[in-house]
Amino acid sequence: MCGRYVITSPPAAIREVFGYADQPNFPARYNIAPTQPIPVVIVEQGARHFRLMRWGFLPAWVKDPRNFTLLINARAETARDKPAFRNAIKRRRCLIPADGYYEWHTSQGEKHPYFIAPRHGGPIGFAGLAETWTGPNGEELDTVAIMTTAASPELAVLHHRVPVVIGPQDFARWLDCVEVDVDEAMALLVAPREGDFVWHRVSRAVNRVANDDAQLILPITDAQIAAEAPPPKPEKKAAPRKPSASSNDRGQGSLF
Repeated sequence: MCGRYVITSPPAAIREVFGYADQPNFPARYNIAPTQPIPVVIVEQGARHFRLMRWGFLPAWVKDPRNFTLLINARAETARDKPAFRNAIKRRRCLIPADGYYEWHTSQGEKHPYFIAPRHGGPIGFAGLAETWTGPNGEELDTVAIMTTAASPELAVLHHRVPVVIGPQDFARWLDCVEVDVDEAMALLVAPREGDFVWHRVSRAVNRVANDDAQLILPITDAQIAAEAPPPKPEKKAAPRKPSASSNDRGQGSLF
Protein backbone atom coordinates (compact mmCIF):
# COMPACT_ATOMS: atom_id res chain seq x y z
CA MET A 1 0.00 0.00 0.00
CA CYS A 2 1.01 3.64 0.07
CA GLY A 3 0.01 5.78 3.03
CA ARG A 4 2.79 8.40 3.11
CA TYR A 5 5.20 9.60 0.42
CA VAL A 6 7.63 12.39 -0.45
CA ILE A 7 8.29 14.90 -3.22
CA THR A 8 11.82 16.28 -3.04
CA SER A 9 12.69 17.12 -6.68
CA PRO A 10 12.54 20.79 -7.70
CA PRO A 11 9.35 21.86 -9.51
CA ALA A 12 11.31 22.48 -12.73
CA ALA A 13 12.69 18.92 -12.69
CA ILE A 14 9.22 17.44 -12.16
CA ARG A 15 7.81 19.62 -14.93
CA GLU A 16 10.50 18.38 -17.32
CA VAL A 17 9.94 14.72 -16.51
CA PHE A 18 6.15 14.84 -16.73
CA GLY A 19 5.90 17.25 -19.64
CA TYR A 20 3.14 19.64 -18.57
CA ALA A 21 3.02 23.28 -19.62
CA ASP A 22 2.00 24.72 -16.23
CA GLN A 23 4.73 26.26 -14.08
CA PRO A 24 3.68 25.70 -10.47
CA ASN A 25 6.03 26.47 -7.61
CA PHE A 26 5.75 24.22 -4.59
CA PRO A 27 8.07 23.27 -1.70
CA ALA A 28 9.67 19.91 -1.06
CA ARG A 29 7.43 17.67 1.03
CA TYR A 30 8.80 14.91 3.23
CA ASN A 31 5.64 13.52 4.84
CA ILE A 32 2.64 13.79 2.54
CA ALA A 33 -0.43 12.26 4.16
CA PRO A 34 -4.00 11.36 3.11
CA THR A 35 -6.59 14.17 2.83
CA GLN A 36 -3.86 16.68 1.93
CA PRO A 37 -3.73 18.35 -1.51
CA ILE A 38 -1.14 16.65 -3.72
CA PRO A 39 0.32 17.36 -7.20
CA VAL A 40 -1.31 15.36 -9.98
CA VAL A 41 -0.63 15.21 -13.73
CA ILE A 42 -3.65 14.63 -15.93
CA VAL A 43 -4.56 15.06 -19.59
CA GLU A 44 -7.26 17.65 -20.30
CA GLN A 45 -8.26 18.70 -23.83
CA GLY A 46 -5.36 16.74 -25.29
CA ALA A 47 -2.59 18.30 -23.16
CA ARG A 48 -0.92 17.40 -19.88
CA HIS A 49 -1.67 19.66 -16.93
CA PHE A 50 -0.58 20.02 -13.33
CA ARG A 51 -3.41 19.97 -10.80
CA LEU A 52 -3.76 19.86 -7.03
CA MET A 53 -6.18 17.19 -5.81
CA ARG A 54 -7.18 15.83 -2.43
CA TRP A 55 -5.55 12.51 -1.66
CA GLY A 56 -8.66 10.53 -0.83
CA PHE A 57 -10.87 9.39 -3.70
CA LEU A 58 -14.57 10.31 -3.73
CA PRO A 59 -16.77 8.63 -6.38
CA ALA A 60 -19.22 10.96 -8.08
CA TRP A 61 -22.21 9.10 -6.62
CA VAL A 62 -21.26 9.72 -2.97
CA LYS A 63 -23.91 11.81 -1.23
CA ASP A 64 -22.12 12.72 2.00
CA PRO A 65 -18.30 12.38 2.19
CA ARG A 66 -18.50 12.24 5.99
CA ASN A 67 -20.20 8.85 5.71
CA PHE A 68 -17.86 7.41 3.08
CA THR A 69 -14.66 5.44 3.65
CA LEU A 70 -11.44 7.31 2.84
CA LEU A 71 -10.06 5.65 -0.32
CA ILE A 72 -6.36 6.50 -0.59
CA ASN A 73 -5.41 3.40 -2.61
CA ALA A 74 -7.03 1.44 -5.44
CA ARG A 75 -6.11 -2.21 -5.96
CA ALA A 76 -4.93 -2.79 -9.52
CA GLU A 77 -6.38 -6.29 -9.57
CA THR A 78 -9.96 -5.17 -8.89
CA ALA A 79 -10.20 -1.47 -9.85
CA ARG A 80 -11.99 -2.08 -13.15
CA ASP A 81 -14.75 -4.01 -11.39
CA LYS A 82 -15.25 -1.87 -8.29
CA PRO A 83 -18.12 0.65 -8.53
CA ALA A 84 -15.90 3.32 -6.93
CA PHE A 85 -13.14 3.09 -9.56
CA ARG A 86 -14.46 1.49 -12.77
CA ASN A 87 -15.37 4.80 -14.43
CA ALA A 88 -12.15 6.54 -13.38
CA ILE A 89 -9.90 3.80 -14.76
CA LYS A 90 -11.61 4.25 -18.12
CA ARG A 91 -11.73 8.04 -18.26
CA ARG A 92 -9.61 9.71 -15.57
CA ARG A 93 -6.22 8.01 -15.28
CA CYS A 94 -3.49 10.26 -13.90
CA LEU A 95 0.08 10.33 -12.59
CA ILE A 96 1.24 11.35 -9.13
CA PRO A 97 4.83 12.68 -9.01
CA ALA A 98 6.92 11.32 -6.14
CA ASP A 99 10.51 10.72 -5.09
CA GLY A 100 9.85 7.86 -2.69
CA TYR A 101 7.43 6.58 -0.09
CA TYR A 102 7.25 5.13 3.39
CA GLU A 103 6.21 1.69 4.51
CA TRP A 104 5.83 0.22 7.97
CA HIS A 105 7.22 -3.26 8.60
CA THR A 106 6.00 -5.25 11.58
CA SER A 107 8.71 -7.07 13.49
CA GLN A 108 8.31 -8.72 16.90
CA GLY A 109 4.97 -7.03 17.37
CA GLU A 110 6.25 -3.51 16.60
CA LYS A 111 5.94 -1.38 13.47
CA HIS A 112 9.10 0.21 12.09
CA PRO A 113 9.03 2.83 9.29
CA TYR A 114 11.19 2.47 6.19
CA PHE A 115 11.87 4.92 3.39
CA ILE A 116 11.73 3.35 -0.09
CA ALA A 117 13.14 5.20 -3.09
CA PRO A 118 14.19 4.46 -6.68
CA ARG A 119 17.75 3.17 -6.83
CA HIS A 120 18.80 5.78 -9.39
CA GLY A 121 16.81 8.67 -7.95
CA GLY A 122 13.51 10.33 -8.85
CA PRO A 123 11.16 11.71 -9.68
CA ILE A 124 8.84 8.81 -10.47
CA GLY A 125 5.16 8.63 -11.36
CA PHE A 126 2.65 6.65 -9.31
CA ALA A 127 -0.37 5.42 -11.26
CA GLY A 128 -3.45 7.28 -10.03
CA LEU A 129 -7.20 7.52 -10.57
CA ALA A 130 -8.95 10.88 -10.35
CA GLU A 131 -12.54 11.93 -9.80
CA THR A 132 -14.26 15.28 -9.37
CA TRP A 133 -16.91 15.08 -6.69
CA THR A 134 -19.79 17.56 -6.87
CA GLY A 135 -21.62 18.42 -3.66
CA PRO A 136 -25.31 19.22 -3.14
CA ASN A 137 -24.64 22.96 -3.37
CA GLY A 138 -22.59 22.72 -6.56
CA GLU A 139 -19.21 22.71 -4.83
CA GLU A 140 -16.52 20.66 -6.58
CA LEU A 141 -13.62 18.70 -5.12
CA ASP A 142 -10.92 17.01 -7.24
CA THR A 143 -9.85 13.77 -5.57
CA VAL A 144 -7.33 11.03 -6.32
CA ALA A 145 -6.21 7.55 -5.25
CA ILE A 146 -2.84 5.83 -5.74
CA MET A 147 -2.96 2.43 -7.40
CA THR A 148 -1.25 -0.52 -5.71
CA THR A 149 -0.41 -4.08 -6.67
CA ALA A 150 1.16 -7.19 -5.16
CA ALA A 151 4.80 -6.62 -4.20
CA SER A 152 7.67 -8.48 -5.82
CA PRO A 153 9.45 -10.97 -3.53
CA GLU A 154 12.18 -8.39 -2.89
CA LEU A 155 9.84 -5.66 -1.60
CA ALA A 156 7.43 -8.13 0.01
CA VAL A 157 9.84 -8.43 2.94
CA LEU A 158 8.54 -5.00 4.00
CA HIS A 159 4.91 -5.19 2.87
CA HIS A 160 2.82 -7.33 0.53
CA ARG A 161 1.53 -4.29 -1.44
CA VAL A 162 3.41 -1.59 -3.36
CA PRO A 163 2.35 1.52 -5.31
CA VAL A 164 2.29 1.02 -9.08
CA VAL A 165 5.05 3.03 -10.78
CA ILE A 166 4.53 3.98 -14.41
CA GLY A 167 7.78 4.35 -16.36
CA PRO A 168 8.34 7.56 -18.39
CA GLN A 169 8.14 5.53 -21.60
CA ASP A 170 4.54 4.61 -20.65
CA PHE A 171 3.30 7.99 -19.39
CA ALA A 172 1.48 8.75 -22.63
CA ARG A 173 -0.28 5.39 -22.76
CA TRP A 174 -1.43 5.55 -19.16
CA LEU A 175 -2.72 9.12 -19.44
CA ASP A 176 -4.48 8.66 -22.80
CA CYS A 177 -8.03 7.70 -21.88
CA VAL A 178 -9.33 8.24 -25.43
CA GLU A 179 -7.13 6.06 -27.63
CA VAL A 180 -5.89 3.60 -24.98
CA ASP A 181 -8.57 1.24 -23.65
CA VAL A 182 -8.75 -0.30 -20.21
CA ASP A 183 -7.19 -3.61 -21.22
CA GLU A 184 -4.07 -1.90 -22.56
CA ALA A 185 -3.86 0.40 -19.54
CA MET A 186 -4.26 -2.52 -17.12
CA ALA A 187 -1.19 -4.19 -18.62
CA LEU A 188 0.91 -1.35 -17.16
CA LEU A 189 -0.17 -2.05 -13.59
CA VAL A 190 2.74 -4.21 -12.49
CA ALA A 191 5.09 -4.23 -9.52
CA PRO A 192 8.53 -2.58 -9.80
CA ARG A 193 11.24 -4.84 -11.12
CA GLU A 194 13.69 -6.48 -8.75
CA GLY A 195 16.48 -4.04 -7.93
CA ASP A 196 14.63 -0.90 -9.00
CA PHE A 197 14.15 0.30 -5.41
CA VAL A 198 16.27 0.53 -2.28
CA TRP A 199 15.20 1.18 1.28
CA HIS A 200 16.38 1.88 4.80
CA ARG A 201 14.85 2.23 8.22
CA VAL A 202 13.97 5.77 9.35
CA SER A 203 12.94 7.51 12.53
CA ARG A 204 9.50 7.07 14.03
CA ALA A 205 9.20 10.85 13.80
CA VAL A 206 7.52 10.21 10.43
CA ASN A 207 4.53 8.81 12.33
CA ARG A 208 3.48 12.36 13.19
CA VAL A 209 1.97 14.19 10.21
CA ALA A 210 3.10 17.52 11.67
CA ASN A 211 6.74 16.50 11.08
CA ASP A 212 7.82 17.44 7.56
CA ASP A 213 11.55 17.94 7.06
CA ALA A 214 14.52 16.35 5.32
CA GLN A 215 15.61 14.50 8.48
CA LEU A 216 12.69 12.11 8.05
CA ILE A 217 14.19 10.30 5.06
CA LEU A 218 17.67 9.84 6.56
CA PRO A 219 18.74 6.37 7.75
CA ILE A 220 18.23 5.97 11.47
CA THR A 221 21.34 5.36 13.56
CA ASP A 222 21.79 2.64 16.16
CA ALA A 223 21.69 5.31 18.86
CA GLN A 224 18.38 6.62 17.56
CA ILE A 225 16.95 3.12 17.37
CA ALA A 226 17.88 2.58 21.01
CA ALA A 227 16.38 5.95 22.00
CA GLU A 228 13.12 5.20 20.20
CA ALA A 229 12.75 1.72 21.62
CA PRO A 230 9.74 1.50 23.93
CA PRO A 231 10.57 0.97 27.59
CA PRO A 232 10.41 -2.64 28.73
CA LYS A 233 7.09 -3.64 30.16
CA PRO A 234 7.22 -4.06 33.92
CA GLU A 235 7.02 -7.61 35.09
CA LYS A 236 3.72 -8.51 36.60
CA LYS A 237 4.11 -9.47 40.20
CA ALA A 238 2.18 -12.51 41.25
CA ALA A 239 -0.71 -11.61 43.50
CA PRO A 240 -0.34 -12.93 47.06
CA ARG A 241 -2.03 -16.26 47.38
CA LYS A 242 -5.16 -16.16 49.44
CA PRO A 243 -5.20 -18.80 52.10
CA SER A 244 -7.88 -21.37 51.58
CA ALA A 245 -10.69 -21.68 54.02
CA SER A 246 -9.82 -25.32 54.72
CA SER A 247 -6.34 -24.39 55.93
CA ASN A 248 -7.21 -21.38 58.06
CA ASP A 249 -10.72 -21.66 59.41
CA ARG A 250 -9.96 -24.77 61.47
CA GLY A 251 -13.07 -26.37 60.14
CA GLN A 252 -15.34 -23.46 61.00
CA GLY A 253 -17.57 -22.46 58.11
CA SER A 254 -16.82 -25.64 56.23
CA LEU A 255 -19.14 -28.48 55.69
CA PHE A 256 -16.33 -31.01 55.67
